[in-house]
Amino acid sequence: MEVSSNCEQAVTADPVNSSPTIFRLSPLIRITLLSLYLALTAPLPFLLQMGNRPPISPVLLWLGISIGLVCLYAVLAERVLVDDQGIQVVYPRWVPRFLRRGWSLSWSEVKQLKARTTGQGGLVYYFLTQEGKAYLLPMRVAGFSRLVKLVQEKTGIDTASVYPLAQPWMYLILLIFTLLLLLVDGWTITTALTQT
Repeated sequence: MEVSSNCEQAVTADPVNSSPTIFRLSPLIRITLLSLYLALTAPLPFLLQMGNRPPISPVLLWLGISIGLVCLYAVLAERVLVDDQGIQVVYPRWVPRFLRRGWSLSWSEVKQLKARTTGQGGLVYYFLTQEGKAYLLPMRVAGFSRLVKLVQEKTGIDTASVYPLAQPWMYLILLIFTLLLLLVDGWTITTALTQT
């Protein structure tokens, strides 16, 4: 299936240069979340103009929506780097540290991989270090099964029971409903423009 092939891609390491294996956030997840953000926010400036006295300038609202979109894109730019020394979560240089902070962990520091239940009943996994610190295993990357195999190879921890937090079909359903919402947005924006 097309979705699973997109969700299982990763840039693999070059054995000659021993460069790290890079895992990026799944394209399906990125497209879905960015589309949902646009579907929820794009009609707001047009709906604002339909009122008699807008409480805020449409220009300020567009500016706020644009800043929010850039912040969301920055969060979704996360990359996971895996090499012989350890694992890192990094962000592009243009992402401010106060917005997202990465982390780095050497394989020798990893004591175990511990499961925790989320508020919605799903399972997330944390790397626990010898000092008792916890680092969240990135679970929404493309090529998650390859990432888990690398973790098992490097740490010796059994990862047979580790599965992604959300399956690709869940994001596909969300994307379909988001596209339907965008169609409703188009009708809403057209109606707002004809009435002003």
